[in-house]
Amino acid sequence: MTDVAFTHIGGPTVLIEIAGWNILTDPTFDPPGRTYSFGWGTSSRKLTGPALSPTELPPIDAVLLTHDHHGDNLDTAGRALLPSAGTILTTVSGARRLGGGAHGLRPGQTHRLEASGKPPIDITATPCRHGPPLSRTITGDVIGFALTWDGQTEGPLWITGDTVHYPAVHRAAHSLRPGTVLLHLGAVRFPLTGPLHYTMNTRAALDLLDGLTPTTVIPIHYEGWQHFTENREAITATLDQTPTSTHHFTWLTPGRAHQIQV
Repeated sequence: MTDVAFTHIGGPTVLIEIAGWNILTDPTFDPPGRTYSFGWGTSSRKLTGPALSPTELPPIDAVLLTHDHHGDNLDTAGRALLPSAGTILTTVSGARRLGGGAHGLRPGQTHRLEASGKPPIDITATPCRHGPPLSRTITGDVIGFALTWDGQTEGPLWITGDTVHYPAVHRAAHSLRPGTVLLHLGAVRFPLTGPLHYTMNTRAALDLLDGLTPTTVIPIHYEGWQHFTENREAITATLDQTPTSTHHFTWLTPGRAHQIQV
């Protein structure tokens, strides 16, 4: 097992410290108050700011960017951080837009992080669909990430990315059998599209995890924006009403490192 420190900065942004590696997910560091357009008439206002500023971070070895085209996953301050990061992994279309040496991955493709004095980490892109069927041309490409390294005994570390529960992500989860899950939740909806979800609600997430045995499930990307419809209170209420759920949900205090054996 490896001791891994997780620091939730806000939304989907997490600093992951693994055996000398500093890895950052979906950088979002803008202050609250701004409204961001997501295209096709949808938008959302940021309600809370980050728990840490970019200047409080250690040097970043890699950024795992599930997608670059939505402001709740990459905002202005997060974009300004990218040139100082060692490696940027994202979607193929996102890498084209970002340029600057970003590496694009399709689901199933793997990139190996290597550096002297640090254990190599294999990072494999996993599938996502950021909305209902046939929405991909509107919502754009999104990926998740599975991280593996020598010494893991509980299975990979899986970052689900912004996705609904659908067959491809279900197959990926059950093929990976992750030991630790960074679970994007929030049940995103927009007034324009009514009841349609663009990320998982808690019940969908429990369906996705059914039959799996992760040691730790860490909810992220469920708070701080107007378009989330399930906050921590709603997620906890659903968990309490689901006695068959045996998954251990770990809530991180924003800005504080939480040590987990992975």
